[in-house]
This record gives sequence, structure tokens and C-alpha cells, in this order.
Amino acid sequence: MISMFQLSKPGELKEIMRDIGVDPYGSKIMLPKAMNYLVRVNSISNITANILKQEMLSLGGDVAVARGALTGKAKKTDCLIMGNVSQFNRLQDKLYRQPFGLDRLARDLSLSLLNYQKNNFLLELGGHRLNLSRRPHIMGILNLTPDSFSGDGLYPKKDIGPVVNYVQKLVRDGADIIDVGGESSRPGARPVSIKEELSRTIPAIKALVKRIKVPISIDTYNPEVAKSALDSGALMVNDISGLRDHKMAGIIARRKAAVVIMHMKGRPWTMQKNPRYSSLILEIIDHLSAAIKRAQDSGVEKKKIIIDPGIGFGKDLEHNLEILKRLRELKVLGMPILVGTSRKSFIGRLLKAQVQERIFGSVSSSVLAVNNGAHIVRVHDVRETKQSLKILNEVERCRY
Repeated sequence: MISMFQLSKPGELKEIMRDIGVDPYGSKIMLPKAMNYLVRVNSISNITANILKQEMLSLGGDVAVARGALTGKAKKTDCLIMGNVSQFNRLQDKLYRQPFGLDRLARDLSLSLLNYQKNNFLLELGGHRLNLSRRPHIMGILNLTPDSFSGDGLYPKKDIGPVVNYVQKLVRDGADIIDVGGESSRPGARPVSIKEELSRTIPAIKALVKRIKVPISIDTYNPEVAKSALDSGALMVNDISGLRDHKMAGIIARRKAAVVIMHMKGRPWTMQKNPRYSSLILEIIDHLSAAIKRAQDSGVEKKKIIIDPGIGFGKDLEHNLEILKRLRELKVLGMPILVGTSRKSFIGRLLKAQVQERIFGSVSSSVLAVNNGAHIVRVHDVRETKQSLKILNEVERCRY
């Protein structure tokens, strides 16, 4: 009897070897040989590419390059390195001794492989410890706006009671984090004044920190709002602009808060005007990498940085689908991944459904995101998402 399968996680392979009865020392030796990766390297010289190909061939792997690079007609080429972890480790040792920038490539390869294989993330927010590697976590959405695209905006005046009741239900339903926003970021939305954003969010945050036992995030790109929210008890900043304002990272660092760094092309009021990319995922990775560096240079702790590819923010339907399909590629950055698809217009287009009819599409996309590498999903429909993710999590935990 023969069975065939593909694995994406070393833990699954360890389980199979344990079932077979493989000696632990033997498993340690064989694991790197069984985990295969494809690594794309962009725009290197034909000389570098040909050396890389010969070195990988000598190890039993291979490198795909443009035909012109082999003949010398093309001076630059992208390449695709094919091999297992063991071969990549030996390749790095060889490249460190080579000229033409291959030593730098070896360092980049080593870091990327380490990041890609990393899955142990513990997020500490004040007295809260969220083990993101144990199960997917849910960020519940609290929109304190009169113009939320999702139709769930709560616009409090003097009575904060309905807001507290709403959030308490989100927590009972399974929310691990509550994300409070006072300005709509729907396509075409115009910014509100800082005074108005503060009046919408700060009273709610002050009331919620006394009533709920999960951490609060402030959804803002305004440093002044972030500062006031953190001083009022919020423990995280969800910045859709990706720390575009240079003052934001310093505020987050000084208060030892966490941050969600999101990719957005343009601004909310312009972002959906024919967004274009030459290489979508690579551009997102480059953008997020630069923002992560800015955050760390300002003193934000690495373990408190979360990344978000920004589905629906300067992306069309095909862009959003491509991000969900290729989400795992963002793992090269070595950070927990947050994804927000809930009730968004691309789901409405696919299902031909109005906002309040997008629950099944929203939940499905969240489950798909987690299956492809997301650690946190930002949702409106917490209870339904929690139930669906529990099934996925139990399947993942199931031994072969």
C-alpha cells in the first residue's frame, strides 16, 4: 500500500517519522532533507546567476535562470532556486566564499529561510500574553463612525453604554483583541479632524479598559490620536498608513506598545483609482520591510511588530485574491501576519452580495488566510469566525 502527500510544516513531518518509529537522531538528520523550498531571487547579474546555478547543481538542486543569462545575451536575470533545507544550508556555506555579491546573497538567503520557517510568536501586550503559534487569534472590529462601509458603525454621543455592551458581546463571542477606530477608511472616505477622531475614540477606550479583559488596539494613522489612546489604556496601534508619519513609531516605542504595520497604496480617498503593480507581492514585501526597519530604528521592539498586506487598500479584485493565495510568502519578513477581509467589496463583487450578506464569504476568506499563514484575522462577525477557525485548528492539531 502506497500513500503520497505534500507537507508544509516540519511538525507534520516529525509526526510521521514518530509514527514510523524513526530514531530521534535520524529524524534530526533527515528533516532538512525532506523540507523543500522554491526561492526566487530578483535581478542579479548573469555571472552571479551562473555561479549560483553551478553551485546548486553540485549539491543536487538546481537554479532556473533566463535563457539569455546562460548565453551571455542578458546581463541581468531573475532566478528560481530549487532545493531542500539541507542543500540550502550547504549552498550558503559555499556562497560566503564567492565574489560578485554572492556573500551578501548568502546572508539574505540565511535570514529569509530562518524567517520563513519561524512560527513561534508570543505577543505580550501589557499583562496579556497572546500565543499566536498555538491558534489563530481574532481581532474584533469596533467602528465608532457614522459612515462605516460595513454598516456596523456606532456613533456615540453622551451614552457610551451601547458601545460597551457591543464590545462585551464581541469578547464573549471569542474576540482576542478589540480594534477601535474613529475614522472610516473605506475607499473614497475623507479624513476627519483629529479633534473629532479623539472625541469618538478616547471615551470609549477609557470605558472599555475597565470592563473587558482583552487588549485594545487603536485604528489610526494620526500620532496624536495614537498617543492619547495609548495613554488611555490601548496597547496596540493599527496603522493603515504603515508608519508613514515619522512621529508614530517614536510614540509607539516610548510606550512599549505593539503595532500593526499595513501596506496601502495611496490614501483612502485615492487608493482605489486604478491601482497598479509590476510585482504585487514583492512590492508589498519591500514596503513592509522598509516600514519594519523604521519602526525598529525608532525603538519599537521586534517582538511587538505585526504586518498586514492591506487587502482592499489600493488593490483591485485580482490583487486581493493573489494576496490570499500567496500570503505565505510574507513569512520571509519573520513577523506575525494579520489579514482583514471582513465584509469587503471584493467579497461583494464575487458573491454579488450586499454588505450584510457577506458573512459566509468573510468567514471563508478568514479561514483561507489562516490556512495560508495568517496569525490574526480582523473581523466583524466574531462568533462565526471563531467557530470556523476552531474546526481548522483542530484539523491542524490532528496527528497523522
